[in-house]
Amino acid sequence: MNSPADQAHGLRRLFGGTRARHIALVANPHVAFDSVVLERLTTTLAGMGLNTLVVDAADSSPAPCELAALDLRAGIEPLSERVSYLAARGLPLAHVDTRGSSAHLLDRLQAAAPQCSVLLVHASASDLCRLYARRSLRPLLLAADLPESLTHAYASMKLLAQRCGWMSADLLLAAPAATPRAALIAQRLASCADTFLGASLREWLAIDPASDVRDEPSDALRALVAAQLRLGDDEVPPPLHAAPREPALSLN
Repeated sequence: MNSPADQAHGLRRLFGGTRARHIALVANPHVAFDSVVLERLTTTLAGMGLNTLVVDAADSSPAPCELAALDLRAGIEPLSERVSYLAARGLPLAHVDTRGSSAHLLDRLQAAAPQCSVLLVHASASDLCRLYARRSLRPLLLAADLPESLTHAYASMKLLAQRCGWMSADLLLAAPAATPRAALIAQRLASCADTFLGASLREWLAIDPASDVRDEPSDALRALVAAQLRLGDDEVPPPLHAAPREPALSLN
């Protein structure tokens, strides 16, 4: 396996001078530490030498400033040399066209932050469908050590599979890696996705909510982010299909 330094150099060469790449983080209202997950992702991307615009469009996120309706640049806040932030609650729905798509908002976002080579979009499954229905992505699901969060993660995965044809996902679990239930949660979600959706949970890892912002990202997180960035976004998704029946998700 390549070292983190080699991996970062390869990604800088791959994305230098090209249009922005996209990471779709599926919001989960039952995860209390989503801000820690966002911080870990942006720290990882910054360590790879990539500039990131965080588009925070979850239902629990701040609303955009009034000027952002006229000029998105007015709502973008620089957080560090390599990370910018846009409070974007409601923006995907506000930019929906007659076909139910908000895809043109992505072009506006890239034009508003041309220095950013990565758009990290944190939004509900339905808003991600509006934005990315015709792209090939592997969504990043969120969950925690709570049954409600697991149920919501599965429901999001089902919606994304039905509407966008995305049949694989990764999972970020906001919980200490040492907790004995972490692997159980991932296994339950993977089993239900396979049995009821015909979908797969490709990778998962735990992010400790108590982690220090000064901590170096783990090699596993670097590898997951690198794999996300290498996904092509110009392929047509496969035909959509529905799940046959609903599972009963439980951590007991």
